[in-house]
Amino acid sequence: MPAEVVSRSEEQTAALAAATARLLHPGDVVFLSGPLGAGKTCFIRAAARELGVTEPVTSPSFTMAQTYSGRLPVHHLDLYRLTRFGPEDALDFEPFFAPDAITFIEWPEQAAPFIEMPALVIKMEHVDETSRRLIFEAGREVHGLDLEEIIASTGY
Repeated sequence: MPAEVVSRSEEQTAALAAATARLLHPGDVVFLSGPLGAGKTCFIRAAARELGVTEPVTSPSFTMAQTYSGRLPVHHLDLYRLTRFGPEDALDFEPFFAPDAITFIEWPEQAAPFIEMPALVIKMEHVDETSRRLIFEAGREVHGLDLEEIIASTGY
């Protein structure tokens, strides 16, 4: 059952991201989808901080992938520029799905059929200039990921 919340600021989105990160486990993959400017990179930046990443987290739009060191490796993939994705491409991306890392994927739509079911899917959409709707949907059953707990822990 999806859980939905409206974030009214970047700070609220960051709090949701941090709460989400606290519930993730090594090997988890998180899909983030939504239009440009919906806050996907902002979310990943805050989640990475919660996972111990201290260096700047930016969108890897042109390189498609960035790896950060925190308490565990954090991979950030941005597949916006991919024009196609097939089984052979999945092999190229396999190193980013290590069992000791957490992987966040922006624009996962083309690659989704070739990637193991994610732990979490987050759909983000504009409500207005400063507000975003985040829809959390559990993927595969992992570690008792409780979507309501994510939202409740931030005081929403």
